[in-house]
Amino acid sequence: MKFLDYAKIYVKSGSGGAGCVSFRREKFIEFGGPDGGDGGRGGDVVLECVQNLNTLLDYRYQQHFKAGTGVHGMGKDRHGGAGADIVLKVPMGTQILDENEEEILYDFTKAGERVVLAKGGNGGFGNAHFKGPANQAPRHANPGQPGIEMTVILRLKLIADAGLIGLPNAGKSTFLAATSRARPKIADYPFTTLKPQLGVVAVDGDEFVLADLPGLIEGASEGIGLGAQFLAHVERCNVLIHLVDGTQEDPQAAYRMIRRELRHYGEGLIEKPEIIALNKCDALSPEEIEAKAGAIARSARKSRKAIHVISGQTGQGITDLLRVAIAPIHEQRAQDALEARPDHVPGKPEVWRP
Repeated sequence: MKFLDYAKIYVKSGSGGAGCVSFRREKFIEFGGPDGGDGGRGGDVVLECVQNLNTLLDYRYQQHFKAGTGVHGMGKDRHGGAGADIVLKVPMGTQILDENEEEILYDFTKAGERVVLAKGGNGGFGNAHFKGPANQAPRHANPGQPGIEMTVILRLKLIADAGLIGLPNAGKSTFLAATSRARPKIADYPFTTLKPQLGVVAVDGDEFVLADLPGLIEGASEGIGLGAQFLAHVERCNVLIHLVDGTQEDPQAAYRMIRRELRHYGEGLIEKPEIIALNKCDALSPEEIEAKAGAIARSARKSRKAIHVISGQTGQGITDLLRVAIAPIHEQRAQDALEARPDHVPGKPEVWRP
C-alpha cells in the first residue's frame, strides 16, 4: 500500500428540496385548501476517524465529494425525503485545514470521532406551512437552502509513541526490523526509507508503536530533501530515539546538525524527551566507541543525556534502550488517562486516595 499523508479535496453538502405549492382538489370538497409539502433536508458531509487506516491514499484518485440533494415537497402534504449523507473515513492523526492551510478546522486523534464538515441545506416550506386565518390560500413556497461547498486540506500526522530520527543510513530501518515485526527496506545506501514505517515494539510485557522516519539532511526544516515533509510525523511522538552512525568520521557534527534542524522546525520538537544511541558499534573498537560516545556526550552535556551504545545488526544494547524509551511513554499515557476522566480539573493536582 502506498503511503500518502497529504490530500486536497472539494466537498459539497446537499441542497435542500423546494417546498411545493399545491391545493387539495377533490370531488364534493369545495374548499380543499393548501396541501403543499415541505422539501427534504440536504445531506451532510461527515468525516469519521477509523482505526484500520494509516494513509490518505483513498483521496489520491478522487477529490470531489457531494452529498445527496433533498427531495422536493409534493401535493397532498407529502414532504420530501432527506438527501443521503456522505461519510469520508480518515486515519487517526488526520488534521482538517482550510484551503490556505492557515487554520486547523479539526484534529482527529481517537478512533470513532465524527465531525460534520459541511451541513446540508434545510428544505423549503410548502404553501401548507403558511396557511392561517389571515391567509387561507397562500400561493407561495420557499426554495430549499443551497448546500455548503468548500475546499479543504487533509494532512496526516502519524500517531506513534516513539520516533526514530537521524541522518540517512544511520541504521533506523535495521533498528525497526530488529525490535518489531515490521519489514522495512534495508540497504547499504542512503535514503532507502522514502515513507514512514510503523512497528509495534514489545518490551517487558508492554508494547508501544515505533515510527521509522526518512533520514534528515542539513536544511530539512527549510524544505530540502524529504525531512520537512515527514518532520510533521514527529510532532505526535512522546519520545525521540536519535540514532547516530558510529562508523562516520564526525558523529558529534551529525548529532548537532539533527538537533539544529529540530530547533529550526519548531513545533516543540526540541523539547521532546530524547534518547541518544551510538549505532553500529559492532564495527568499532572499544577505543573508538569511547571517543565517539564522549564527543556526542559533550554536545549533549547541557541536558545530561546518557549515550547508549547499540548495534541494530547484533541486537547489542537494544533491550536496555527500549526500557529507557518506554518510561516517558508511560508518563504520557497516565497523563492522557487522567485528563480523560470526567472529574478531572485542569491544573488541579491529583490526590491519591487508598
